[in-house]
Amino acid sequence: MREAAALLEEGALGAGLAWPLTPWSSSESLAERLASNPFVMAPMAGVSDRAWRLMARAGGATTAYSEMVSAAGLHFASEKTWELVIPDANEPELAVQLFGSDPALFEEAAAKVAARLGRRLAFLDVNMACPVAKVVRKGEGVALMDDAPHAEKIMRACRAGLDKAGVRAPLTAKIRLGRTPERPVFLDFAKALEDAGASAVAVHGRFGSQGYAGTSSISAIAEVATALAIPVLASGDALSPRRSADLLRESGAKGVLIARGSYGNPWIFSDARRLLQGEEVPVHSPWQRLSALELHLRLLEATGEHMLKARQISCHYLRGLPGAADARRGVMRCATLDEFLALIEGFGEELARRQTTP
Repeated sequence: MREAAALLEEGALGAGLAWPLTPWSSSESLAERLASNPFVMAPMAGVSDRAWRLMARAGGATTAYSEMVSAAGLHFASEKTWELVIPDANEPELAVQLFGSDPALFEEAAAKVAARLGRRLAFLDVNMACPVAKVVRKGEGVALMDDAPHAEKIMRACRAGLDKAGVRAPLTAKIRLGRTPERPVFLDFAKALEDAGASAVAVHGRFGSQGYAGTSSISAIAEVATALAIPVLASGDALSPRRSADLLRESGAKGVLIARGSYGNPWIFSDARRLLQGEEVPVHSPWQRLSALELHLRLLEATGEHMLKARQISCHYLRGLPGAADARRGVMRCATLDEFLALIEGFGEELARRQTTP
């Protein structure tokens, strides 16, 4: 099995990606870091593993989040939970997002994460936005928005944990507009988090009860960005480079979290930045997309992830290409890296024949 660094060095250029990765400067504030590159890879449960984060960073993300990490899981020293926290050797740093409801467990988790990652902890984030029923039922995720004083206790507990570890990492939180439209608490809630010591707040412009349906409210995000002195990051519907750049401009936020927009599109971060700077966005050819897919799948194996993840990843990269429907059906029969690579090679050959046939 080849190392991730060797794979990136060999394959990044052909895939239109950057290598080596540029770390955040430890001498800059969070606001200064976002000013130089405001597009961040968002946390995605079951998605944002080491390989995905490496692709996003090579694609221009200023930094990347871990998946949601259970504070309780870290308390019980779950090795599976710790695997979500430890960055790949080639990641300069990692933003770690915790979820839970017990302030004492948050303090313990913050101290453990900070002690383990040290300077490689970009920032520690508290999830107060997850709308998934099994999370909300436990009083976690967006359910925390029903009790601002309790959310403040969690933030202060996390700060205490960071201080205990002697790590001066920014402390952030991700919120929604509230749990339901009947209680649009986002503005007062965000102010309470700022008072509790948050370094920044990310706002997803939907209510918890909406899940990902409807449209994210840019005006609500703008309200928070105007009211707070700390940086606000906009979240929701950043599905293309243009939409990501527009979301930053229209909301007045200092940064944008990109999640679903990165599916099969690791270039979205650098493309959005180019648009922000008034530059043209390059066309990512089918060959570049296939090269990026191959690199992503090789990184998946190199970082120890299960190759079954490769099925969904492949479908994302192939979507929209001529003949992709047949290829996606073939993807579902693949189980090993060699099988996936053979399918990609065959698809590329068929694509070349389609383009040369009169």
